[in-house]
Amino acid sequence: MHIRSFLLLLLTGCCFMACKNDFLERYPQSEISPQLFFNTEKDLELYTNSFYANLPGEGIFTADFSSDNVDVSALDEMVTGRRRVFTDAASAGWTWTALYNVNYFLENYDKPAIPAEARNHYAGVARFFRAWFYFDKLKRFGDVPWYSKSLTAGSPELYKARDPRSLIVDSIMVDLNFAATNLRTTKAPARISKWTALSFKSTVALFEGTFRKYHPEFGLQASADALLQEAANAADEVIKSNQYKLATGDAATVYLNLFSAQTPNANEFILSRLYGLAVNKSHPLNQIFTSPTRGNPGITKSLIESYLMRDGSRFSAVPGAATMPFWTEVANRDPRLAQTIRTPGYRRIGATVNLVPDYANAFTGYQNIKFVSTPDQDAAAYTPLPIIRYAEVLLNYAEAMAELKKLTQAEADRSINLLRDRVSMPRLTISGLMADPFLLAQYQHTTDPVVLEVRRERRVELAMEGFRLNDLMRWKEGRLLKEVFYGAYFPAKGTYDLDSDGKNDVAVVDVKPNPAVPGLQYFVLQPDKALSEGDKGKIIIHSKVVKTFDEDKDYLYPLPLSELLLNPQLEQNNKWPEQ
Repeated sequence: MHIRSFLLLLLTGCCFMACKNDFLERYPQSEISPQLFFNTEKDLELYTNSFYANLPGEGIFTADFSSDNVDVSALDEMVTGRRRVFTDAASAGWTWTALYNVNYFLENYDKPAIPAEARNHYAGVARFFRAWFYFDKLKRFGDVPWYSKSLTAGSPELYKARDPRSLIVDSIMVDLNFAATNLRTTKAPARISKWTALSFKSTVALFEGTFRKYHPEFGLQASADALLQEAANAADEVIKSNQYKLATGDAATVYLNLFSAQTPNANEFILSRLYGLAVNKSHPLNQIFTSPTRGNPGITKSLIESYLMRDGSRFSAVPGAATMPFWTEVANRDPRLAQTIRTPGYRRIGATVNLVPDYANAFTGYQNIKFVSTPDQDAAAYTPLPIIRYAEVLLNYAEAMAELKKLTQAEADRSINLLRDRVSMPRLTISGLMADPFLLAQYQHTTDPVVLEVRRERRVELAMEGFRLNDLMRWKEGRLLKEVFYGAYFPAKGTYDLDSDGKNDVAVVDVKPNPAVPGLQYFVLQPDKALSEGDKGKIIIHSKVVKTFDEDKDYLYPLPLSELLLNPQLEQNNKWPEQ
């Protein structure tokens, strides 16, 4: 490949090579000659810049649509329990091009003419992205083949069996340890640094440590605590570095403003995806959360019930909590609730008109406002999207320490309680803590009240940021996906004033009347929506949908059938069909 053509591909973020078993269905493409490239630090920077295209964009935040945090008009296969076994590799997520590009770099970057510090830094970037690649594969498939070198169509390694989960995790940790040791310490929200590697290491180790602890069927429980300690240690190193801190401001707006700002908060965003005219990229999150044509994502009552009262007491302990109408239910709660959904008095940023929940957008009656910026960006939004933020690191530390039974009051105060301090919520007190029955009913594999409260905080703080499904998978709580997802409670069919301003906002009806009242929203139950108690109750969006979750197979995705045919050494995941 001509050097100029290759540079153009890098600059446009295109992948230039195919790899692994999907290689068998392609002709090998020419590759850049290492004699002509990898000769200067700028060459290494330019090549590794292409790896950033593999980071998630808005998809990581709409990932909550596949969890019990959100109910959408068209449930996906994960939530319904009807995942298919795909024939082709691309549809199944069994693609390896990004890995080839990383390995090819690692085989050719180490030129003596380039200063060793620069070589080590960019090798750290590459190994971070290899770890990122394999962590995605691990979460999806479990065992996968580990490749530490680039392969061509004739490479015999293409036909190897899957390597065990333990080897994959050990190899990821080796890569992240190298990255954390060799990456530069200068922090930048859109670039990989030492702190990015340590933060990601805490995420990987926490995921795998809890997965092994709560999934005894994989036979890896004995090594769970060691990984949890690694998660705590990595997060602790980031905390002690004093490189990051939580955004500050008015407790009533600081959380909301963090996700609607036009530039990333460099103190809290450890890694983010940038958008804007400078990079010629936009995202549709304003549209998704304000338009009636983008899936109608409504937050579930289960998430709403997770928020504490403003005084730190449990919502589940409030008399009549189960039958509270919207305007009572959302009053006097953790300030993050009113910065996550529309509540009475809500106004769009930069607007002066109060808005109630739009039932055409959010069928559950709980309309997300997180990531929603000014109305002028409804067609194309330019706000940066966090991929790793400091709040996650604090939560990783708190959870790992709680699972290890080491979360003392002092440790809680330097981690989880900083999140509560930011929004002026009472601090979590470890001594004498009793388990909340609401949380006990959700999480059936632990009764530890400290672990349960950390999980509550994680769900609230990271709501709509794409963490929830993976959390359910690692805690072995996939059964929550098959539960009925509820929306707001209505004491009867009829007309309601949602914000107590003297004007009716929504009518819950079986059939929309003709003529309709101008300016009044109609939530029409027939033919497929319902209230949980017939003429009253909680909204049910999918009253006729039966969801399933198979504990024996649904924690992993199936391998594509084409790859099983191409490579007889591959074995399908448990209980998924092999042909």
